[in-house]
Amino acid sequence: MNARIVTRRVFMALALPIIIIVLWWIGTLNDTNPFVPKPVNVVTDLVTVWAGPLLVEQVVPSLYRLGVGLGGAIVVGVLLGILVGLSRVARKLTGPLFEFVRAVPPPVLLPVLLLVIGIDDRSKIFLIFLGCLWPVLLNTIDGVRSVDQVLGDTTRTYGLRGWSRLRYFVLPASMPRIMTGIRLALPIAIILMVVSELYAALDGLGYQIMLFKQTFQTGPMWAGIFIIGFIGILLAFIFRVIERRVLAWYYGQREVETSER
Repeated sequence: MNARIVTRRVFMALALPIIIIVLWWIGTLNDTNPFVPKPVNVVTDLVTVWAGPLLVEQVVPSLYRLGVGLGGAIVVGVLLGILVGLSRVARKLTGPLFEFVRAVPPPVLLPVLLLVIGIDDRSKIFLIFLGCLWPVLLNTIDGVRSVDQVLGDTTRTYGLRGWSRLRYFVLPASMPRIMTGIRLALPIAIILMVVSELYAALDGLGYQIMLFKQTFQTGPMWAGIFIIGFIGILLAFIFRVIERRVLAWYYGQREVETSER
């Protein structure tokens, strides 16, 4: 990759954010409303308020809950999705139940989880897990169901069965849909992490932002909101790197098909 391509990609990635920040700065230049943040004040509060012990005390617990809940949802969703996707009987039995549970918004379950599990990390992790499970699970089921039947018959002809067929054919063939489910689960995990901490926590990003709001510290409150956005950008970047490595064969095949047209 030459320097021109790298420069163009960096420019395309930063052009719109820079334009938005400039318009934001111009729009708030003479604004005296204390509830409307200014770019300089947000940066100042990020450095003076959040950078330091507060960042460790409030951000680390949030990342821990997000990581455990999202990681558990990915593992359970993929394993259960493969089992259900391979069995027509299992799909018919679990289909109505999955649709019913998926239709229930996870934040509605927060009061129930607090009563049953308690106010500690378990209720928040389980809420994140439950909300992220369905996109991973349903996309995994669809991915397993949509594998090429001709290739499936070919693997049977060559004697690939059981674990070998699952590892070398079913799982790679369904991986694009699995990665799509994980991509959909990322913003859900961040949303549920914040929601669970806004109303039922003693630490975390959501808790600290709500505390700043209740004490009318609007600058640090907006700075905390921007930290949540930075976490989303970081997760999206990490996911894109992993996706490119896991699906290198898939993107290579698409590039070949595009070049042949």
